[in-house]
Amino acid sequence: MDSHVFGITQSLSGKSWIWRPGQQERQGDGLAQQLGLPELMGRLLAARGVTSDHAAAFLDPTLRAMLPDPSSLVDMDVAAARLADAVMQGEMVGVFGDYDVDGACSTALMVTLLRQLGCEATYHVPDRLNEGYGPNTAALRGMAGRGARLIVCVDCGTAAHDAFAPLHNAVDILVLDHHKSEGPPPPIRATVNPNRLDCSSGLRQICAAAVTFLTAVALLRTLRRRGFFAGRGEPDLREFLDLVALATICDVMQLTGLNRAFVIQGLKVMARRARPGIAALLEVAKLSEAPTAMHCGFALGPRINAAGRIAEADMGLRLLLAEDEELANELAQALDAVNKQRQSVEAGISSDAMARAEAQVAGGHGIILLAQEGWHPGVVGIVAGRVKERFNRPALVAGITDGMAKGSGRSVPGIDLGAVVIAARQSGILATGGGHAMAAGFSAPETALSTFHEFLNDRLASAALLPPSAELVLDGVLGVAGADAALAQMVARLGPFGTGNDEPLFVLPRARVVKTDRIGKDGNTIRVMVEGEGGGRLKALLFRAKEGPLADALSRVGGAPLHLAGYLRAEFWQGRVSAGFFIADAAPA
Repeated sequence: MDSHVFGITQSLSGKSWIWRPGQQERQGDGLAQQLGLPELMGRLLAARGVTSDHAAAFLDPTLRAMLPDPSSLVDMDVAAARLADAVMQGEMVGVFGDYDVDGACSTALMVTLLRQLGCEATYHVPDRLNEGYGPNTAALRGMAGRGARLIVCVDCGTAAHDAFAPLHNAVDILVLDHHKSEGPPPPIRATVNPNRLDCSSGLRQICAAAVTFLTAVALLRTLRRRGFFAGRGEPDLREFLDLVALATICDVMQLTGLNRAFVIQGLKVMARRARPGIAALLEVAKLSEAPTAMHCGFALGPRINAAGRIAEADMGLRLLLAEDEELANELAQALDAVNKQRQSVEAGISSDAMARAEAQVAGGHGIILLAQEGWHPGVVGIVAGRVKERFNRPALVAGITDGMAKGSGRSVPGIDLGAVVIAARQSGILATGGGHAMAAGFSAPETALSTFHEFLNDRLASAALLPPSAELVLDGVLGVAGADAALAQMVARLGPFGTGNDEPLFVLPRARVVKTDRIGKDGNTIRVMVEGEGGGRLKALLFRAKEGPLADALSRVGGAPLHLAGYLRAEFWQGRVSAGFFIADAAPA
C-alpha cells in the first residue's frame, strides 16, 4: 500500500499525507471482535500498540491499578520521613516553586496539603526576569528568615548545587523535580526525581506535580504508620488530581500509562469544579461543558502561564490556592487580562520573527536562530514554537537586553535540541543552557550568537534535509454518512489526546461544500456543511482560517470535491450530542 493517503504529496497547506505507521488491520479486526467494537476502533487501538490484554486498562485506566509504590523513587522514603517530622513537630515549611503551570500546580498541591495537616506553609515563586529559573540563595534565605526550618523545592532544584551551598546546616532542603540531571544530585536531605541518573523507578515521563502527588501518598502513609491520624481525618488526595492532570497536560508529558490515568481521573475531579481557582478560570474561559485535555492545554494553561511570562510570577499560584470564590474570580479576571496582553506582545514579535525565519530557511540554514533587542523573554518560547510549526525546523528565539541574549528553543521529532544546547554551554559558547529533546533554554552574549548558530547548524545538519512542512499522519477513512455522534463518542474513549497519544486524524473523501460562512469574533473561523459522495451531511469547522488556498477552497459552494483531513469530535449543546468535523487540511479530490 502506498504510504501516501490517496497519493497526496502536496495538500492545499503544502503537506504530504501519510498513513500512520504500524497500521495492523488483522490485529485491529481481532481486537474489535473481542471487545465488541466497530472495526475502525479496533484498528485505532492496534495502531496505538494496545493489545487485547491491555485494552480494558487503556479504555478505563484506574489509579488504583496503576499507581506505583512511591518508595520506588530514590530518596522518597527520606523525603516523606522529613516531611512527617515537620508535620508532627509543627514546623514552618517553605515551598519554592516555578512560574509555569507544572510549578504552580506542584506548589499549590504541597502548600495546600501541608496546611491541611496543620503546618504553617510559606512559598516563593521566582520572577522570570529578575531571578530566572530555579532556586536562588537570596529567596531561600528569605524563607528561612521567615522561620522555615524545611524548604521543599518543586519542579526545580536538581541542578541547584550553588544556590543550596550557602544554606548548608542552616535549613533542611528537599527537591521534588523531574528535570534531567547531568550529574550527581546536590548534597541536601533528599532529591526525589525519576530522571536522576541513579533512579530506576521507570517513571521518567511524569511531571513534577505527579512527583509531588506521589510524595503526598508517601507522606500520608508515613504519618499513618506513626499514628498521626488516630482521632483525626486524613486529607483525601483524590482532590488534588485536578492539579496533577492540568500539570501533566500543560508540561506536555506523554499521555500514556500512569499519566493517562492521572489525566482521566483528574479531569473528572476538575469537572466537579470544587477548586475555586479552577472553577473561576473555567468560567472566564467560557467553558460550560466538562473540561477536556484540549481545554487544559489551550484555555487554562496559557492563562496560568501568562502571569509568569509578563506579570506577577505567583499570580497563577495564588489563584490555585484561593479558597474564596470572590478572590478566585478576581484573580481569574486578572489572569485573563494578562493573557490578552501576552497575546498582543507575542503577535508583535511573531510577524517579524516569521519574516526573518523565512530568510534563514531560504539561505540554507537547517536551524532557525532569531534574536532581537526588545523582544520580551517571557514569550520567546511561544514564538519559537510557532516558527517551528510553520517551517518544520528546530527554532530558537531570544530577546536581547544590555548585550545579553536570553531565549528558548523548540524542536521537531527526531532532533535532540537540548543535548546540543548543553554541548554549546559546555563548549563555552553559551553562558547558560539546558533542556530536553524537544525544548531548551539558553543565554549568551549577543556577540556569541553567530558562533552559536554555526554550532547548531553543524551539530544538527540533518535538519536542513527536513521537508518544508510536517507530514500529516492519518488514521483512517470515514464516510460522511458514517461520521455520526455515536462514532464520535466512541473515538473520544481513546482520549485524552496529546503527546504519545495523538488524536485520530481521518479523511472524508470527495466531500462537497454545500454551505459556507465565516463566524467568530474576527470572522477567522470558517463553518461549512459538507455532503458525502455516498450521501449524508456533516458540519465542519476550520479555525484560524487565514487567507490562502485552504480557506479559498472551503469558501466556495458547489466547487470541485475535496478530500478533507480532520478530527471527528462529539459536541454537547443543551443536553444534545452531535458530531462535528474539525478540519486540519484539504486536498483536491
